[in-house]
Amino acid sequence: MEDYSEYLIQGDPDKHDRVRNWMAAIGLQDVDGLTPSNYMLETVRRNINGEITIDEVGRLVDEYYTTQEGLKQEARTLEADKVAIRIAQLLSHQTFGLGPNYLALIHRSLFEGIYKFAGTYRDYNISKKELVLKGESVRYEHAPLISPTLKYEFEQEDKFSYKNLTMDEMVKHISRFIANVWQVHPFGEGNTRTTAVFTIQYLRHLGFKVTNEAFAENPKYFRNALVRANYSNIQYGIKETTEYLERFFRNLLMGENNELKNRYMIIGTSWNEDKSTQENVVSTQENAVSTQESSASTRKTTAERIIEEIRKHPFTTREQLAEVIGITPDGIKKQLDKLKKTGKIRHVGATKNGHWEIIE
Repeated sequence: MEDYSEYLIQGDPDKHDRVRNWMAAIGLQDVDGLTPSNYMLETVRRNINGEITIDEVGRLVDEYYTTQEGLKQEARTLEADKVAIRIAQLLSHQTFGLGPNYLALIHRSLFEGIYKFAGTYRDYNISKKELVLKGESVRYEHAPLISPTLKYEFEQEDKFSYKNLTMDEMVKHISRFIANVWQVHPFGEGNTRTTAVFTIQYLRHLGFKVTNEAFAENPKYFRNALVRANYSNIQYGIKETTEYLERFFRNLLMGENNELKNRYMIIGTSWNEDKSTQENVVSTQENAVSTQESSASTRKTTAERIIEEIRKHPFTTREQLAEVIGITPDGIKKQLDKLKKTGKIRHVGATKNGHWEIIE
């Protein structure tokens, strides 16, 4: 993948946003083994530098594919170029909708003119041989049930409240919700890229600061984690698990540095061997969490206790903090003001419905 990380060293926030959007947009093409053209990659640099807009990138790339050189490119390269540009365009906008219609809108926006069925649900059943499943397939939703299943999933999510949840609980819930939406696989092709764009936009809508690096650097891991979250084989003791997807989201949302390796998700030549490998990985994670919790327990100051509580409960209120910490709400306000002034925390969103963020 083209490396634009040099621009992240510079102090321009707008440039940072453009870089991260492009890195995710280009990286996600690798989900389907697609590689953008060198022409597009160089044209993207002009957008990052502020010389041209994203729309102008699209126009120039369209013109490129009418030239003698562009006409020599494979259809898959053209798809990679056009879809990457469209993903970058979508990620640069604040528009969002929580529902099946918006998911279909994303798909149509990405693949119109590339797939005839862009934005339209498939009317046939599918299966896909997965490397991490040794040739087995996830059981994707039956075509007649796509619409009602998506409607149910989004209705349940719309009713769900993230208030008072710890970050661990949020990550678990988000992982399961996104995995459920992806499992429906409503479109003939392009489901993972559509799901990724929806996920980034939804997390931003919830108030999370999403920098997109995880999607840019680990697109295949993201897809394989979705596969493992939706595959079970009772005969061999294999259960659906979101643990791999949770690692991805913990890196994305909590700034952790979990190792994201596709080989950890491959079902071994022996089902029992694979189960043992999973247990060893989980055991390692649990030991790491235990060590972190032990370290956290030594924190003594009021400010550190507040930060610890905010880390666990980003949507906590002053009154709730006062009850947990054991001081008055006014005392909590003074502590919060100090933490904000020293750049250790910030409040995002409305006073009543916003949440706290730890500034690392």
